Amino acid sequence: MEGNTNELMPKHVAIIMDGNNRWATEKNLPGVAGHQKGVERAREAVEYAVKRGLSTLTLFAFSSENWGRSQKEVGLLMKLLNTALQEEVPNLIKNSVQLSFIGDLSLFEESLIKQMKRSEELTFCDEKTKKLDLVVAASYGGRWDIVNAINEIKSSEKSKITEEDFKSYLSTAKFEDPDLCIRTGNEIRVSNFLLWQLAYSELYFPKLLWPDFDDSQFEKALEEYSNRSRRYGDKSNFQI
Repeated sequence: MEGNTNELMPKHVAIIMDGNNRWATEKNLPGVAGHQKGVERAREAVEYAVKRGLSTLTLFAFSSENWGRSQKEVGLLMKLLNTALQEEVPNLIKNSVQLSFIGDLSLFEESLIKQMKRSEELTFCDEKTKKLDLVVAASYGGRWDIVNAINEIKSSEKSKITEEDFKSYLSTAKFEDPDLCIRTGNEIRVSNFLLWQLAYSELYFPKLLWPDFDDSQFEKALEEYSNRSRRYGDKSNFQI
């Protein structure tokens, strides 16, 4: 598959990047080494998504539940996120990748929130030149997203809404739902990620940890997707 010419090529891929700590433990390395390698893999995934002609790539970087980790690890993750923003924004601009954050960003320190917003502004692209929407889910949870949408709907005083109306209140309103969701880490679950949006997404669970997910693994995921038949619940092979 080359470019985005294959009609079976996903337009939007979402990835749950799991397994950094276990990867480091298996190699007798400090936990920070796993997260650093994970950042490298995220960079490679973005570059590969551009190369393969995807429209949107969503990365699950920090979940609502991750706030429950040790203060030391959370502090490390915040530092890595801060550093990654400073280092990666020039590359995103160069490759015409527009960055967006979704999640309860109010929980981050003010300095990091400002940097996130600044990064979004710096990477803004005209639709004619944009090659990829990169969506980073940070302090994000699928249940939070749904509850937040409900609260916004209540404040709008609408008496009745459709599914399309509801979708417009989600944090991903600007983007199409994922065609494919990849979850590394040797776990077979979506872990409170995009619960509404993944309703008809194809799910792929490679048996590896995120730091081992390179371009060849990404390609395997795309090939697996191309062999699937998406039915959306409205087609059936049932015969009497």
